[in-house]
Amino acid sequence: MRLLVLDAYHDGSHAAFIRGWSARSRHEHDLLTLPGRHWKWRMRQGAIGFAATVGERYAAGERWDAVFATDMLDLATFAGLAPAAVAALPRIVYFHENQLTYPVRHHDVRDLHFAFTNITTCLAADAVVFNSGFHRDAFLAAVDELTAKMPDHRPSAAASTIRARSSVVPPGIDPPPMTNPGRPREGGPLRVLWPHRWEYDKDPKSFFEAIGAARRQGAQLRLLVVGKRFREAPPAFAAAAQEHADIIDQWGYVEDHAAYRRLLAGADVVVSTAIHEFFGIAVVEAVAAGAFPVVPPRLAYRETLRGADGSPRSEFFYDGSVAGLAARLVALAEEPAGIWGAEGPEGRRGSEVVAGYLWPAVSERLDRQVERSLAGARVR
Repeated sequence: MRLLVLDAYHDGSHAAFIRGWSARSRHEHDLLTLPGRHWKWRMRQGAIGFAATVGERYAAGERWDAVFATDMLDLATFAGLAPAAVAALPRIVYFHENQLTYPVRHHDVRDLHFAFTNITTCLAADAVVFNSGFHRDAFLAAVDELTAKMPDHRPSAAASTIRARSSVVPPGIDPPPMTNPGRPREGGPLRVLWPHRWEYDKDPKSFFEAIGAARRQGAQLRLLVVGKRFREAPPAFAAAAQEHADIIDQWGYVEDHAAYRRLLAGADVVVSTAIHEFFGIAVVEAVAAGAFPVVPPRLAYRETLRGADGSPRSEFFYDGSVAGLAARLVALAEEPAGIWGAEGPEGRRGSEVVAGYLWPAVSERLDRQVERSLAGARVR
């Protein structure tokens, strides 16, 4: 099967998702992308450019069996502008995030144009795939809430229609690094990893407050603060760079993938204070590398961090407060070598948690989703 894959925001985790699946899929991927910047413009004009390019290639004789798009594309507009034969193909959309429940900055007002674009994209698709059940349910609840506010002619069945064609497939991750398997951890302070985007929705202020509180209680820590920084970073980073300068081992984004994986393998714990997370791939990647997760009991984490029996593992969660996180770090810092208990040697700790997110399993699920969509595509 030959897939036309449209990624209107090809950067970061979006690009890693496409690369990972394309490298392992049994189907041929014909990929069209736009650079991962100016996301509002991508959602407004990406479909126009993609439709023009696809029209030229279709006229030149190229053919596809299905269209696979990511959530930054206005799929309904693309279908309206693409050649009729392409518009008639089965259409699958993958939602990394959405613009209806993604937090806005405190000084911003949500632009519902982008939220409606996500809704019409879902309605224009044969299959809608979310990266977590939490994401799907939050989005559909918000769709119901939004449509109920309309003055008249409400599309009251929109959420139920989208749910009926929805499924959940997580993003994939590479197999964990196996550096020095079986070698016990060397001594020293607890190595704390914070691998998230340097943005307000990850609540860095609470993280650094907890680090300060844990240090005042005597915890011996080292900090690995990575993740991508954008044009503006919350002021908490500048303040923390000074306050905790004596314990910082890494500060800033690690561009090289191999170097980043080595850094993950050197962390003892990975921490989240996020107020927004549709999946949490940075945490999952760190757990795959051997880091012990310390996360709040909210968002997608109770879904993504589960044991072999499918239930959330309570030891991964703190109470969601700064004081609770500080207390957890203090306790873990007392014996860094024993935080995983008897779960196995370095390089294999937490393997049951991440097994379902490894790319071979995820690629198979995505391939099957495309095949089901092709078999059951509705007649237009």
